Amino acid sequence: MNEQTEQVETQKTPAPPSTSAALMLLSRLQSGIGLILIIILAIVLSPRARDGSIIFLESGNLTDILKQVSETGIMALGMTFVILTAGIDLSVGSILALSATVTALCLDKSHYGAWFSSSCGSFGVHIAAAAAMGILAGAAVGTLNGLVISRLKIQPFIVTLATMLGIRGLARLLVSNTNIDFGFGNDVTAVFCDVVSHKAFVIGSLLTVAIVLAVLLNRTVFGRYVRAIGDNERAALYTGIPIGRMKVWVYVLAGLLTGLAGVIHAAQSHQGNANDGVSYELDAIAAVVIGGTRLSGGSGTIVGTMIGTLIMGILVNLLGLNGMDENRKLIIKAVIIILAVWVQSGGRTALLKLLRMCGLVRA
Repeated sequence: MNEQTEQVETQKTPAPPSTSAALMLLSRLQSGIGLILIIILAIVLSPRARDGSIIFLESGNLTDILKQVSETGIMALGMTFVILTAGIDLSVGSILALSATVTALCLDKSHYGAWFSSSCGSFGVHIAAAAAMGILAGAAVGTLNGLVISRLKIQPFIVTLATMLGIRGLARLLVSNTNIDFGFGNDVTAVFCDVVSHKAFVIGSLLTVAIVLAVLLNRTVFGRYVRAIGDNERAALYTGIPIGRMKVWVYVLAGLLTGLAGVIHAAQSHQGNANDGVSYELDAIAAVVIGGTRLSGGSGTIVGTMIGTLIMGILVNLLGLNGMDENRKLIIKAVIIILAVWVQSGGRTALLKLLRMCGLVRA
């Protein structure tokens, strides 16, 4: 009787998950777990207001975080597609500066804005056309990157490093090494800044881009091709996927979204400055990697990139609330990037060993 009871209890007791299942679970949850941990850390370490409330949890602060990460987030969403193909784009910071500069040139009547305004007609058309020019400038550089990478077979790292330098120089030449300050009294620039830098527009743009790209990646042939190229380019070639054309479109997408980020940046900073956007490419890449996208390509999600962007934004916000200087912020960012890459490579294996020792995972 006792033996039968032991057998029944053994059957009812669930076996610990296998290593492969645990690896899959960790892969899916790692960015979400990271976001939960950073939120808990922010709540614990957040300074308190006079009434004892947690400043981090104030609605104004939370919306400020979303607004502050909008530029990096939009760039990171485009970067996700590039990295999914096992590529990289180091030029997005310079593209952002070029886009902001082109937008400012079209709006500022002391430069080309007078001719541009008269040719565009009405007030609203002028603003829309200036924003469109900034976005198209980003798409043009993305097209250049994609064509050189696909046609000349040069490594993306080298190509985008070269365009990072060249486009920065072009942006400086356009404004003669100065910045275009929108200033006061110009109705066009005032309305542009009020509308494009408004929280509703900025956050709405980020969320809209994320939703559209999630559908593009998960529900279309384009998304399947992108994953296939990053997973195994040779196999993708043998199955008839137009690899060269796909790579061009991926970099065009990244450039176009960076152009949008540049337009938003011009509105939020109230200027077109060719020296802006320095190190933005590193923030965008960091958000993608922290979100779980493999640098070797083939695996990653839009949701993960959004989570990675929020993790970076919450961290920067928390450090700012506690009066941390910029140098320490950079050091902490570097540590987080290294940890994220470690988790993607050997960190999961080390964690699984610990879980096996605890009996939570079977070998």
